[in-house]
Amino acid sequence: MRHIFDINAKKKSANLSLNSSLLAEAKRLHINLSSTLEEALSKKVRQRKEKQWLEDNKLAIDSCNDLVETSGMFSDAHRIF
Repeated sequence: MRHIFDINAKKKSANLSLNSSLLAEAKRLHINLSSTLEEALSKKVRQRKEKQWLEDNKLAIDSCNDLVETSGMFSDAHRIF
């Protein structure tokens, strides 16, 4: 799996505000907040980057889809199904 960030980068402290009840429950259940946030943040960053890529490439994707719609696939003549 390719990472979207440097997994070997140095850790950095951050101040966060969390719902106190949620924090208490997480502590009671021995949930590692740092690793949980890192996993969730990594997932969110990946989703945003994918969305941004689709937006940045929308014109090219639409053009390619239009070409296939009007002209078919380049390999259509060679398909046996």
